[in-house]
Amino acid sequence: MADRITVTLHELVAELDLYADDYLQRHHGISFNLFETLAVLVEKAPIDITGLARCLRITKAAVSKRLPHLISDGWISASPGQGRQIILAPSEQTIALVRDAGGELEAHFAAMLADPRVTAAPGAVSPTTLNNQLSALTDIVIEKGQRT
Repeated sequence: MADRITVTLHELVAELDLYADDYLQRHHGISFNLFETLAVLVEKAPIDITGLARCLRITKAAVSKRLPHLISDGWISASPGQGRQIILAPSEQTIALVRDAGGELEAHFAAMLADPRVTAAPGAVSPTTLNNQLSALTDIVIEKGQRT
């Protein structure tokens, strides 16, 4: 563990991503990268390419490059919007995958938070409190970033 919270949080997120990728590959045959794309789509749909790119923190070109594969594999549908806009929506298969695999990952992460090394740690907080604090911190970082 690092002495700085920024490094510790980065290490935690990196390890959670690796864990999720391994779990999703073994149990659902998909990468975490694909799951993240689909989960954002389910959460934000209907959404256009620009909006999806912004949510995923990637370029519009990167989203556009993935589209043919995502459409042909039945993960999403695309329809014309206003002007040159393309509106994306998840398939029923995608909604079911995100619900099921997301629920499984959530259960695994909740079990990790219930580990005695976490619950008995000095200053331990409940998973709900931790989630609320991290959500608030995320909002603060976003707000601060918009001012600079």
